[in-house]
Amino acid sequence: QAQPVESGGGLVQPGGSLTLSCVVSGSILRLYDMAWYRQPPGKERELVATIFSNDYTNYADSVKGRFTISRDNTKNAVYLRMLSLESEDTAVYYCNARTLRYSWGKGTLVTVSS
Repeated sequence: QAQPVESGGGLVQPGGSLTLSCVVSGSILRLYDMAWYRQPPGKERELVATIFSNDYTNYADSVKGRFTISRDNTKNAVYLRMLSLESEDTAVYYCNARTLRYSWGKGTLVTVSS
């Protein structure tokens, strides 16, 4: 089963920004509704943002206006641009199809702290 590979996480101060990337070898991501999820420490994994196959996007209320999901079909990649980061955004971030057709990757850790 194909597995996403996420990257781009790190330590950032409150108010900072990061861009996460996701690639899935052997899969044509533009065919699927793709999403970013996150799992904060000690909490359940939650849906953050979705980009549908027609490029319509949808966001969790907690990130609306701060995060932008996009895709680059030439690179077969999905991105999450995160602005105005808050401590509550600290989590391991994962990408997957909305149907969870892929096994979960290792994710990428985002830590927002001063």
